[in-house]
Amino acid sequence: MAEKVRVLVVDDSPFFRNRIRQALEHTGEITVAGEAGNGREAVELATRLMPDLITMDVAMPEMDGIAAVREIMRAEPTNIIMFSALTRDGARATLKALDAGAVDFLSKQGGLDGAGGPSLSERVLQIARSRGSRHRPQQAAAIKPVAEPVHTPTTSSATALPQVILIGASTGGPVAIQRVLTALPLEYPCPILVAVHMPAEFTATFAERLDHACALTVRQAADGDMLWPGTALIAPGGCQTSLENRNGRLQVRVAAGGDQIYKPSIDHLFASAAQAIGGECLAIVLTGMGSDGTEGARRLKSRGAVIWSQDQATSVVYGMPQAVDKAGLSDRVLPIDTFGEALRGVV
Repeated sequence: MAEKVRVLVVDDSPFFRNRIRQALEHTGEITVAGEAGNGREAVELATRLMPDLITMDVAMPEMDGIAAVREIMRAEPTNIIMFSALTRDGARATLKALDAGAVDFLSKQGGLDGAGGPSLSERVLQIARSRGSRHRPQQAAAIKPVAEPVHTPTTSSATALPQVILIGASTGGPVAIQRVLTALPLEYPCPILVAVHMPAEFTATFAERLDHACALTVRQAADGDMLWPGTALIAPGGCQTSLENRNGRLQVRVAAGGDQIYKPSIDHLFASAAQAIGGECLAIVLTGMGSDGTEGARRLKSRGAVIWSQDQATSVVYGMPQAVDKAGLSDRVLPIDTFGEALRGVV
């Protein structure tokens, strides 16, 4: 019998700590190894208990969750999932925690039971199984030359400059996307459209944060936007984003999310691009749980598009990129820190 995943629960509310414990332990595969009521206690217990994963509240007395993540990552790097309020301030704080080393986040409203995505227990098990018991910072991943891809390229008919670069990601995606986009120059000639599984309250803040960090212009996509070189658009959360070809110009359509689980859906975006421009794009699938993006990549590939995916060593969860690669759709499988150089090489 496999050992249970050991979790440290950190929250200043005893009521919410108990809810987390119940959500985790009902699986029979997870045990709560300890509880802390503030960040300072969390740092001490993380070193003493050495849990496989920590759930961490953002707002706490004595030491908040962001400071605690920084201290833990310095002392005893560990997989950390943040809990956040669905507010603008909550989004900013959560993105800071991800920059500090946290691997994923959930909202306190509906996050335990998986409203709008995988539940807390599913995320804990997937992250623990993907990354092992101890945290492996992406910064430490071996960087391989772009000229020597991890995976042997498959045949593709797309040789011209892509009309657009599409990027899809989920768990671990915010940090991975930032690494890709910050590696691109101001006048990068291909427009970029990104779909990442994030709540509606987070994507605008995420776009603003990227705009400050990148040479590119980055903003949240709006219905009717045209695609321009040097610009990356972030699909808004809670909606479905697609591409349309309007008299030879690519236009973004943003509509209600519908009954699909993921909003935005990477499959939906990729499939719309296959219909709008066929193979004249490059699609990238980065770290994430599940297989969103695989069917869309299949549609693109059938039209001659080029597909890249992230490698296992640098993925927080090797679900989405693995599904694409196992389906035989990946032209290249790359470590996260080589995507920027590879993208500069296609223009």
